[in-house]
Amino acid sequence: MEHIVINGGTKLNGAVTISGAKNAALAIIPAAILAEGVSTIENLPYIEDIKNLVTILENLGAKCEFVTKHTLKIDATNVNKQKADYEAVKKIRASYYLLGALLSRFKSAEVALPGGCKIGQRPIDQHLKGFKALGATHETKNGMVRLEATELIGTNIYLDVVSVGATINVMLAATMAKGTTIIENVAKEPHVVDTANFLNMMGANIKGAGTDVIRIIGVDKLKGCNHTIIPDQIEAGTFMIAAAITGGTVKVENIIPKHMDPLTAKLTEMNCIIEEGDDYITVTSPENLVATNIKTMAYPGFPTDLQPQMTSLLSVAQGTGTITENIWENRFQYANELMRLGCNIRVDGRTATTEGPGDLTGAEVTAPDLRAGAALILAGLAATGTTKINSVGHINRGYEDIVGKFSRIGGDIETKGK
Repeated sequence: MEHIVINGGTKLNGAVTISGAKNAALAIIPAAILAEGVSTIENLPYIEDIKNLVTILENLGAKCEFVTKHTLKIDATNVNKQKADYEAVKKIRASYYLLGALLSRFKSAEVALPGGCKIGQRPIDQHLKGFKALGATHETKNGMVRLEATELIGTNIYLDVVSVGATINVMLAATMAKGTTIIENVAKEPHVVDTANFLNMMGANIKGAGTDVIRIIGVDKLKGCNHTIIPDQIEAGTFMIAAAITGGTVKVENIIPKHMDPLTAKLTEMNCIIEEGDDYITVTSPENLVATNIKTMAYPGFPTDLQPQMTSLLSVAQGTGTITENIWENRFQYANELMRLGCNIRVDGRTATTEGPGDLTGAEVTAPDLRAGAALILAGLAATGTTKINSVGHINRGYEDIVGKFSRIGGDIETKGK
């Protein structure tokens, strides 16, 4: 079986170029279904989730062509199916965006309940609430969600919880609804804004993305367009943390520094030296990392997808650190694996406490999910001795060439067992 082997204890130094945002791409590719024409999407991360999603679109009748590894042409003119079964969608959580896209264009959709990382309950009740408010009926049976509508009519929708998925999905569904839709208590993450920008380039009329309220005036049809995906803030954050945990200096390039503010603030609290430019951040680890406290929140708060990586970092910092997880209830399932590497972590419900600096040593561990896998890589890079990480398929779902990128900045890391 494929696994990652790390010989740790080496400082990382150099520059790394960040790929396009996974979470933006996984929303924008389904959104291309709305256009009867060709859309060209650039700066895509070349990862398993993207490949799987493209296969799903092709099964629905879209014509997809990778012009390069990072540029995809989608011709959705002849999409002729509105059903994506479990076998097609089981590997990726973001398959639920097919519901909003298909409903918007065809007034009908049937998609299996999604897969993805098992980090907690991920209900789609807010998605369904929004679809119903727009005029769709829904039925969940045999693991499939079925939506039908005679027509979609704009309305006011208040999301009970701030949800990225529901925000984007309802936005997709409302894009071609008749009249005006106002969605309140929406998510403000950068990939919500990027998806809205893509839809607007196709001819949609969406305002307010990135604020608490999104206003959509429905249009009759959309056309294909060219769009460049924003940089991936989670990949960028992973490499920023890597510099800190290994005692090195890493320049993280091709990013939007503003997106990194929550992490930059915490690294500064931990005594890291931060240099920020127009499209890069350089992180230099201090001689003495000091612990801090983290609380995950919706954007612009600290992102839950960087929480496991920060737990690794706090484990080597001086003093007591606390991590409070406010998004997913099962996000600390990786803690036992980090403890195998010597991290001193105590979990109580949604709060983890670290005591450091820990003396990390290599061990064999298993990645339970995508971001936990990244946290194990970081801990392995900081540990003395050899670390073997199993179940690396989780990691490959969300990081493009992560082993190669770490190797190029000095990490002794390789993939084996291919």
